[in-house]
Amino acid sequence: MKFIKIHSLGNDFLIIEEAETRDFPDISKLAWKICDRHTGVGADGLLIISIKNRKKGHVNFRIFNADGTEAEISGNGLRCAAAYLYQQKKIEPSQILFSTSAGQRVCELIERKKNHFLIRIEMGIPRLSSQDIPFDDGSPHEKIIDYPLSISHESYPVTVISLGNPHCAIFVDRFPARIEWHQIGREIESHPFFPKRINIEFIRVLSREEIEVLFWERGVGETLSSGSGSCAAAVASILKNLTEKKVKVRTSMGQLTVEWEKEKVYQTGPAEIVFKGNFLSN
Repeated sequence: MKFIKIHSLGNDFLIIEEAETRDFPDISKLAWKICDRHTGVGADGLLIISIKNRKKGHVNFRIFNADGTEAEISGNGLRCAAAYLYQQKKIEPSQILFSTSAGQRVCELIERKKNHFLIRIEMGIPRLSSQDIPFDDGSPHEKIIDYPLSISHESYPVTVISLGNPHCAIFVDRFPARIEWHQIGREIESHPFFPKRINIEFIRVLSREEIEVLFWERGVGETLSSGSGSCAAAVASILKNLTEKKVKVRTSMGQLTVEWEKEKVYQTGPAEIVFKGNFLSN
């Protein structure tokens, strides 16, 4: 089974075309096996794509976390899938329309230097109500900003949104020790108020134009960056009036740019093709 490995600022994915999976009826099990960093290829997630219209650039997109669970969407994953399609010349236009379980997303190539790509992607309209996220503490909420979430006998003010997948933002003056924020992330991910679990962003505001973020992703754990997480962190910062509507998001391995224009959120960031291979285990 042929695959290509691509990363965006250290958030790495394996990309497989749907036709290659015909001998693997259980895609969740395949994702769990191939993403294992000891007995598989190793990645944060598996992307399954199928090209529906080469001339128009229409592509179906699915993403599975390293633990085999299927997610709704991934900003970094979409940019990585786009880089693959551009590099392999699988589509004709410079603009791609991805169909995901969270809706359609438009992706555009900004620049290419060999196997390095700079790509801008539309991430949709942020959803703020508790029903849309989903968030369930027994009461409906139009917005969830600085909600006092209790874990381990402590309370954390959290801002919760959805960009097709759920996110919980925590603002800090300084980042906790790694073991501490890992524990916080792990507990919040599976908190009973989040029926579909949740991704967590730890955010430090540097200025009105820049933030720094650490990421804990459901089904994965710590990731070096996150596209949808970066957007969620920027949106949370804007909602709290801590930044302007164009924000540089600093991650562990570089930066992304997030813009909230009118209703929709857009993100511009890199993707780099690492290698291709053939997965033999079934």
